[in-house]
Amino acid sequence: MSINPGSPDRKYNISERANRLSPSGIRRFFDLLHSIEGVISLGVGEPDYATPWHISEAAIKSLEKGQTMYTSNSGMIELRQELSRYLNQNYDLEYNPDDELLITVGVSEGMDLAMRAILNPDDEVIMPDPCYVSYNPSVVLAEGTPVMVPTYQENNFAISAEDIEARITDKTRAILIGYPSNPTGAVMDKEDLSRIAEVVRRRNLLVVSDEIYAKLVYGVEHTCVAALPGMKENTILLNGFSKAYAMTGWRIGYAAAPSEIIATMTKIHQYTMMCVPTMAQVAAIEALKSGEKNVAEMAKDYDRRRKLIVKGLCDIGLDCFEPKGAFYAFPSIRCTGMTSDEFAEKLLTEEKVAVVPGSAFGQYGEGYIRCCYATSLADIEEALSRMKRFVSKYRRED
Repeated sequence: MSINPGSPDRKYNISERANRLSPSGIRRFFDLLHSIEGVISLGVGEPDYATPWHISEAAIKSLEKGQTMYTSNSGMIELRQELSRYLNQNYDLEYNPDDELLITVGVSEGMDLAMRAILNPDDEVIMPDPCYVSYNPSVVLAEGTPVMVPTYQENNFAISAEDIEARITDKTRAILIGYPSNPTGAVMDKEDLSRIAEVVRRRNLLVVSDEIYAKLVYGVEHTCVAALPGMKENTILLNGFSKAYAMTGWRIGYAAAPSEIIATMTKIHQYTMMCVPTMAQVAAIEALKSGEKNVAEMAKDYDRRRKLIVKGLCDIGLDCFEPKGAFYAFPSIRCTGMTSDEFAEKLLTEEKVAVVPGSAFGQYGEGYIRCCYATSLADIEEALSRMKRFVSKYRRED
């Protein structure tokens, strides 16, 4: 019997590497919540602010002027020049806008490009667990091998130099870190990062540092890895505009790294993305020139929400680490005896509150849930009220 090429019985040759990847745990719950009315979402990590108007207006004006053509593969030189000034002013770093900066389609593309640029098959990349959902797949899709380092609440979910060094082999190529952290909200201090930097320099490795939440810290200072002594030449710095400037849908980020690495990333980028949309780049220029006041105001508001949700989670019996960055709380749900997936699914169906199971972020995220507090105070309060009822129902008496 012949099979119609369009029939559901047809079998396709699918990449084994792609088949090994699990679907994003974040997106699974994002899709679920849209099928249920009245859900309060503490799930997807996205600001509830609209992009500040003056940033959007700059993009609109660029459209009105007919600026709709391709830009350089590397991105508009005006944007790279603004980024060069920004990095110098904020971190005393000097990046040549001609060959040490690349504009990417968000940090996610920057991460993918970085891994494909530096890895050969079976090269190893050391990273913390739990970590953002795309880190592990980015390494796998570049034919590398992720080497996970457990991090724990009692150690502030920080990755240590000692744990990294214990896992270095002759196949180790890079350390991949992202602080402030998604999902935990953890921040690493300068002293601990300096110890990691010493290992990296001594072992001639690279650090790929995802610093998308650098502007969203509370009561502490962010340490840029590339700004540590001797680390500019050993670091691929990734950042962007999605979180701090409320520009998630614009999909614009950047990579800063030694020229040889940027040249290789750009070569891959030109065959996959060509360039970032012109209007998004114009918006990013405006954000860098006059968006800092907006960032400060949003960070102040996030801090109020952070305090409310952490206290509220602790009050209802969910032990919660105090996050010092990003906009996530990462409470333990072990008191219920449920797995992270069970807790998240029951909470969604029974109380219409969407959170992300910690297991979506790695083996050591099990026993936790991620709650995004980039939503209104009223929604946080209502979500806490529903969660209190839920936890009271399922809490185990040990």
